Amino acid sequence: MYNDFSQISIAPEEIVNYLKSEMSLREVYQNILSQKVIQHVAEEKGINVTAEEIEGEADNQRREKRLEKAADTLAWLAEQFVSPHDWEIGIRNRLLAQKLAQTLFAEEVEKFFIQNRLEFEQAIFYQIIFAHEKLAQELYYQIEEGEISFYEAAHVYDIDDNRRHKCGYEGKIYRWAIQPDLAAIAFSTPPKQLIGPVKTEQGYHLLMVEEFIPAELTHQRYEEILNNMFQQWLTAEIDYILHSF
Repeated sequence: MYNDFSQISIAPEEIVNYLKSEMSLREVYQNILSQKVIQHVAEEKGINVTAEEIEGEADNQRREKRLEKAADTLAWLAEQFVSPHDWEIGIRNRLLAQKLAQTLFAEEVEKFFIQNRLEFEQAIFYQIIFAHEKLAQELYYQIEEGEISFYEAAHVYDIDDNRRHKCGYEGKIYRWAIQPDLAAIAFSTPPKQLIGPVKTEQGYHLLMVEEFIPAELTHQRYEEILNNMFQQWLTAEIDYILHSF
């Protein structure tokens, strides 16, 4: 059976009602309010975005999406229900937020990094977690004696399916992402030395660090710190406005 839906349209109030019914309106409201705060503070500080900057960012996006022709770009925008003008406004808003973040917090990033350098240390980290202390202790001795490798023990005995499949591999982990008691031991022990058992709420841990990665203020880390500072500031501003109503 063929159904003709060509006459169906959606009115703006239907979009608002849908967002309400899905409990999503508050999030959209906060996003719009955030943009207004950014625009207001940027205007106060004399920050603006030029047409050349918008064009440059638009070109970057076209290259990333491999939109080689103008027709390709227009077709992509049409799929998103966005006009070229809407697209440029979105680009302007993002660039304005980036400029404001730089203005407000650029001088604070390096200071924050230095004060919190230890938290940005990383380690290539392995661990096995056991439910019972006796088993953890037994496997510790077996690994030390070479009867079984750390990776084999993790593959067989870890309580977590995902970590078993990865033979205990947790990845490149920041110090702050590891429980403080585990981090204190792991980051003070030479690489590739077996550690444990250490008891936490999760169970009994055997740990091994393959490599330490010193803290360094890379461009990526600079941007992460800057963005976190900006988002915390923006969240505080929005909360203040919402609680003032």
